[in-house]
Amino acid sequence: MITLEPGAKAPLYEQLYGALAAEIRAGALKPGSALPGRRAMAARLGVSVSTVDTAYQMLAAEGLAEAKPRRGFFVQETGGLLHTHARQRESPPPTVPAPAPAGGARYDLSTGSIDTALFPARSWGRIQRDVLYQCPELLQRGEMQGDADLRAQIAAYLGEYRGVDCTPEQVVVGAGIEYLLGCLAHLFAGSTAAVEDPGYQRTRAVLENSGIPCRLAGIDGGGLRVDALAHSGADLCYVTPSHHFPTGVTMPAPRRAQLLAWANAAPGRYILEDDYDSEFRFDTRPLPSLQGMAGPGGPVVYLTTFSKSLAPGIRIACMVLPRGLLARYRRDFAVYANTVSRVEQQTLCRFMAGGYFTRHLARMRLAYKRRMEAFAAALRGALGPGLRLGATHSGLHFLLTLPGAGGEAAMVAAAAEAGVRLRGLSEYYMADAGACPPDTVVAGYAALPAQDIPAVAAALGRAWGGA
Repeated sequence: MITLEPGAKAPLYEQLYGALAAEIRAGALKPGSALPGRRAMAARLGVSVSTVDTAYQMLAAEGLAEAKPRRGFFVQETGGLLHTHARQRESPPPTVPAPAPAGGARYDLSTGSIDTALFPARSWGRIQRDVLYQCPELLQRGEMQGDADLRAQIAAYLGEYRGVDCTPEQVVVGAGIEYLLGCLAHLFAGSTAAVEDPGYQRTRAVLENSGIPCRLAGIDGGGLRVDALAHSGADLCYVTPSHHFPTGVTMPAPRRAQLLAWANAAPGRYILEDDYDSEFRFDTRPLPSLQGMAGPGGPVVYLTTFSKSLAPGIRIACMVLPRGLLARYRRDFAVYANTVSRVEQQTLCRFMAGGYFTRHLARMRLAYKRRMEAFAAALRGALGPGLRLGATHSGLHFLLTLPGAGGEAAMVAAAAEAGVRLRGLSEYYMADAGACPPDTVVAGYAALPAQDIPAVAAALGRAWGGA
C-alpha cells in the first residue's frame, strides 16, 4: 500500500515515483501489468492528477514504464535492476580536432560555451566579497578533498536532485573534470578503459595521456552497448547515461541494469559516470544517477561539474568515490593541496546553502528551454519540412539533419561561409566516421543570444538552400 507524506522534504510526485520504482524493481509490479489510471490513482491517494502524471512520466523516462496511447502506462521489464553493491576486487590514439578558427564566424553554435549574461553576478559577487572580508582564514590551506561544508552542500544537492547515494566524506572537489580524471587514472593504474563511440574525445585524450589505454565501444538507441563493452576487454567504462554526448540518448533502466551487472561480474571493474548537463532536461525531471542505483559501495564513480550550471571559468567539479576506493585515495593523495581556491569553494558553499543555486538553475532551465524552442521554430521556418531535429529534450545542443543540403561536410563549409560556426556529427566518431548518420550537424545554442536567432536561422536557410 503506497502512502504519501504531504509536507515532507520530497515533493508528492517524487514520493510516488520512488514508491512505484521500488515496487517495479522488487518485482511486486510485474512486467506488462498496467499501472492504475491516473485519475483512479489520484483519487486513491488524495493527490492531483498532475502529481500522478508527473510520477508516471518519470517512470517512463527511466524505462521502468511505457506509455501506450489511449491505454495508459504499463510496467517494463527492468532486467533485474536492484540495489547492487561493490565487489572487492587496442585502438589507435585519439585525434582531437582543433577548434574552428574564429575568422569570419559571426555566430558560434559550438557546444562548449554558455550564456554569460545568465551568470548570477550580483549575488555571486556579494557573497564572494563577504567571504573575502569576513573569513581571512580562507587564505590558509584547506582540506585535501575540499572544504567539509562545501562537500556537505554538494552531497545534499546530489542526493536530492540526482539520486546520488553518498556521504560528504565520499565527495572530492577539484579544478575540472580533467584534473579528477587524472586522479582516477592513478587509482586505476594498469586498467584499460572503454569509452563511448561516438563520444567526447577530450575524455579519451585525458585518460590516454594519464596512462590509461582506451578502447572504443559503440552506442545505439539505449546508449552504450554492453555487448561491445564486454567485447572490448576493458575493466573501466566511461559513460554518460543521463545524456549521451553528442546524440542526446538517455540510457533506460534495463540497459543500466546490464551495465551494473557487467561491473559486478568481475573484481576490479568500475563505471565512471559523467553526469554532465543533467540539470538541463526540458521534458521531465532528470533521471536518477547510475551511482544512486548502485549504492554508496557500488562500482560507480560519479563525476559532475559546475561548468554549465555556473561558468566554465570557475573551474569547480567534483567526484563521488565508492567507499572501497576512498581509503586508497586519501592515502595516495594525502600530501596534495586542493586545486580549487578556498574563496571560490566558500562562495559556492554559501551560494548553495542560501538557496541561490537551485533558483539560478530554475531560471537557466526556463531560459534555455525557451531559447531551444525559439531556435527550433526559426530553423523549421527557414529550412522547410525536410528538417529533422534530434536530442532537443535535454542538454544545450541538438542534432540537425537536412537531407539534400549536400552532405555534412558541405553543410559545415557552407555555414562557415555564411558566418555560422558549427561541427559535423561525424567529428565525434572515433572508429568509423562512415557509421555516422548522414547530413547531420551538431548545433549548440547556449551562447546564442535570443535576438540573433532569426538571423542565424536565415543565414543557414540561405547557406543550405532551405524553404
